[in-house]
Amino acid sequence: MIIYPAIDIRGGRCVRLTEGRFDAETVFADDPAEMAAKWAACGAEWLHLVDLDGALPVIERILKTVKIPVELGGGIRNLQAVEKLLELGVERLILGSAAVKNPELVKEACAKYPGHIAVGIDAKNGDVAIEGWGEGSGVAATELAKKMADYGVTTIIFTDISRDGMLSGVNAEATAALARACGVPIIASGGVASLDDIRNVKKYEKDGVAGCIIGKAIYTGAVNLADALKIAAAKEE
Repeated sequence: MIIYPAIDIRGGRCVRLTEGRFDAETVFADDPAEMAAKWAACGAEWLHLVDLDGALPVIERILKTVKIPVELGGGIRNLQAVEKLLELGVERLILGSAAVKNPELVKEACAKYPGHIAVGIDAKNGDVAIEGWGEGSGVAATELAKKMADYGVTTIIFTDISRDGMLSGVNAEATAALARACGVPIIASGGVASLDDIRNVKKYEKDGVAGCIIGKAIYTGAVNLADALKIAAAKEE
């Protein structure tokens, strides 16, 4: 299982939002590239970046700073943006609201760039939320995941909005259920509070839960990234 340290970028700084709300922002570092180097030095195999306000220069700096692959989400709404970001060196792009509002973009991107397109499914009580979690979509998370699998998406990031940034525990069971339903590897996101959450998510690796994103917990010190990486890498007994 892969651990993805999260770097959310807004105003050129490394921030975390609680439940996706811009009025509930905490700044954790002034230099996101410095944080990227720190997590890479801890042994991270991947980084999870979220561009909250058009942070292309910061993303370019991160890509030049670290040698590990990077996945990026946030505001990617057309094929030109997909192409540009992949050319810059981003390994995997995460399409979020577009999966609901413009599914043809996902289908086209998957066909043109196989293996490089992921979809972010953010849900509350099983209903997919879009536009920075500000709107409900009326679409069930399971239904959307199956559709995206048919389109050729090879990774899905599932966030339980009610837990994101709350340090209240990962919804590992719902993540595993989604993986079983769609047959696509799922990365769990939202709510990591302790190393026990990593252990809990890892229990579902055989169900298709392939990774876990950690944000607030590694910034507050609630979770030591090196310890989390050891748990994730441990072989099943």
